[in-house]
Amino acid sequence: MKLRTKLKIAFVIMAIMPVILGAIAIGIIVKIEMNRIRDIYGSTHDYKLSDLYSPSAILGGITDDVYEDLQMLAEKQPQQLTDTGYLTSLSNDLTSKLSYLVVREENNVMFSSAPYSETDLAELLPDGELAQKLGNAGVYKGGKYQAIVKAVRFAGRDGRYNEVYIVTPMRQIIPQFRNLITEVLLIIIGVLALTSFILYIWINRSIIRPIDRLRLGTQNIRDGNLDFEIKARSKDELGDLCRDFEEMRGRLNKSEQEKIKSDAEEKELIRNISHDLKTPLTAVKGYVEGLRDGIADTPEKQHRYVLTIANKVEDMDRLIDELTLFSRLDTNRIPYDFVKINVKNYFDDCVDEINLDLEAQNIKLGYAFHGDETMETMADPNQLKRVINNIVSNSVKYRQPGRDCEIGIEVFDEGDYIHVVMSDNGKGINYKDLPRIFDRFYRTDESRTSPQSGSGIGLAIVKKIVEDHKGRIWVESVEGEGTTFHLNLLRYREGMRLSLPDSQMNTRQGKRRKT
Repeated sequence: MKLRTKLKIAFVIMAIMPVILGAIAIGIIVKIEMNRIRDIYGSTHDYKLSDLYSPSAILGGITDDVYEDLQMLAEKQPQQLTDTGYLTSLSNDLTSKLSYLVVREENNVMFSSAPYSETDLAELLPDGELAQKLGNAGVYKGGKYQAIVKAVRFAGRDGRYNEVYIVTPMRQIIPQFRNLITEVLLIIIGVLALTSFILYIWINRSIIRPIDRLRLGTQNIRDGNLDFEIKARSKDELGDLCRDFEEMRGRLNKSEQEKIKSDAEEKELIRNISHDLKTPLTAVKGYVEGLRDGIADTPEKQHRYVLTIANKVEDMDRLIDELTLFSRLDTNRIPYDFVKINVKNYFDDCVDEINLDLEAQNIKLGYAFHGDETMETMADPNQLKRVINNIVSNSVKYRQPGRDCEIGIEVFDEGDYIHVVMSDNGKGINYKDLPRIFDRFYRTDESRTSPQSGSGIGLAIVKKIVEDHKGRIWVESVEGEGTTFHLNLLRYREGMRLSLPDSQMNTRQGKRRKT
């Protein structure tokens, strides 16, 4: 639910819920108090909620039972209505019902419990004929005589007509009404408090708590702590904000971890390169001193010294080249120039070139091409050659001592892919090292005194180049028997194009704009 919708619902609840709850509660309380009034005053009137709008109905209903008794006596025992003792008892009963009793004979007051003078009563009470017409309907007198009057007319002594009046003042408030007003006020306050509490709980859970989590998250980031998680528990705008914040935190954390890893790798690279450059430099220095001091006193020795110096310089040049390529690898700026090449012609030429170097080291190279001689692929010839050379040099570097080194290259046609298999009979790789051999700076020989030198990024470069060609590379190995590298390249189809990495594409477009 959207935050805007929640706020609208909150406003609607604030406006409607108190009304509904208040109406229900007030209706129940009014019903209870009405029943209490009827029980306390002995009323037979069936009070309803609408009677609240007419106090006369409530006050008038209190004396209904007494009025019915008076009518019955006026009809059957009228003489009792002139008995002072009975009238006194009836007056006390009416007092408990908030009313007074007045008896007149020929407009002369015979008995009265009302706090009015005879003049006031003469104004307040209707005459005999009107009293006869009123019956139990009662009369409401305004002004200073705000009262309900019920009259019963009967024949008294000597045929004279008498009237009995029940007078109920309207200005008084029934005590139960006071309780009712108090209870209604308490109900209104309670309903408002309950509604406010419900809204507070809802708003606190759906708005305040997510904001507090976000605030805590920003404090953690400010303090450099990225190892926490903000869970989005809703699907509103705050939930979206929490998810975006968590994604940002994850990226920052990943970036921080990558930076730490990159710093460690750079230190490892410097350590590796320093060690691997120091070894050939020491050898070059020794042979140069030998030439300078005349130790190489024959043309043959001098030639061997110079050849060794050249090989060591070539090793240093290769290491520096790998370092340069690594810097491009780390920033995704390896230069590519994808062209369509004939696979057979390319590998034929590549194997011929490699074989010249391997023959000089007494290493046997086997080569076989299985497939259509016209099949093609999209590749950068120089970078693909670097892949092959790195794998071959790796096989040479880790050949098994005391065993004639043999390297095999086979190319297969597998429909959409060109499968290149490069195998050797060298030392092999331990199974626990296999998952990490393509990691940068990972070397299976942990000792830096190992006779095999290298920066530890050769196979990482291989994997990067292959993946940029939309290909795949994996390795199989048995320790002590040899290693096999498998390389899959996309076969060329009409209209096929390989896109450059984004960073390189942006660089080339920038150069074109400058030109």
